[in-house]
Amino acid sequence: MASPLTRIASWRCFDGDQLHLTHASAACASMMTLSVYLPPQARTQRVPVLWWLSGLTCTDQNFVTKAGAQRYAAEHGVALVVPDTSPRGPDVPADPDGAWDFGLGAGFYVDATEAPWSTHYRMYTYIRDELPTVLAELPLDFDRQAISGHSMGGHGALVLALRNPGRYRSVSAFSPIVAPSEVPWGVKAFGRYLGPDRAAWKAYDATALVETAGSAKLPLLVDQGLADSFLDTQLQPGRLEEACARAGHPLTLRRQPGYDHSYYFIATFIGDHVAWHAAALKK
Repeated sequence: MASPLTRIASWRCFDGDQLHLTHASAACASMMTLSVYLPPQARTQRVPVLWWLSGLTCTDQNFVTKAGAQRYAAEHGVALVVPDTSPRGPDVPADPDGAWDFGLGAGFYVDATEAPWSTHYRMYTYIRDELPTVLAELPLDFDRQAISGHSMGGHGALVLALRNPGRYRSVSAFSPIVAPSEVPWGVKAFGRYLGPDRAAWKAYDATALVETAGSAKLPLLVDQGLADSFLDTQLQPGRLEEACARAGHPLTLRRQPGYDHSYYFIATFIGDHVAWHAAALKK
């Protein structure tokens, strides 16, 4: 059987291999690109997986070229799997107004139910179900998975972990959109992708999900820069803090003075996050 993966490029990095890959996605009905870092340990054994979900306007390349995470992934023997942030291609609809916060580069990690978005924008199913199957040919141990992300991707990481208890051993986020049902970015995206029924939006809202998590209370690690220009309008981490307090859900929310929304912030603390996940993946 032919491999579903095509290698665009690869680079040696901290004695591991940084791969840039493409494949035909059934979930998104388009060609998709992604990046995978295989640490040196992957040459002799299957290694655990840390997913990274990126934010608005990003591709799979932003994290792997800016965060410096490969150094820590190699140290801990963890693979990094970094999908794109949306389907792309000539048949994939973009924001009708040409805005940057919806459509291409802004899939919000949901399965869209509304036309014309529902044909292609099925990033939730793509991440959760399709990619582990597509990547089966690589030396990855999907019995040991963790997930993290930034901004829109932080939202996606929290939602995937909270909705799928037992699938991920740990979850963390940088500057996540914790209550997309209540902030402009999320209201715009959910209204178009999911329709006007706000009750349906709760399935993709971390603040709603922590209150219905039951006994499966996976601890959350969140870093938030206090100089982030989106802090009060789009991110509002206090909403997650309050929801976790009501539900008795464990949350470590680290407010970092002086840090903004950029990859300078992520690069500063990514080592902490990789170590957090590596410890959970070794259990």
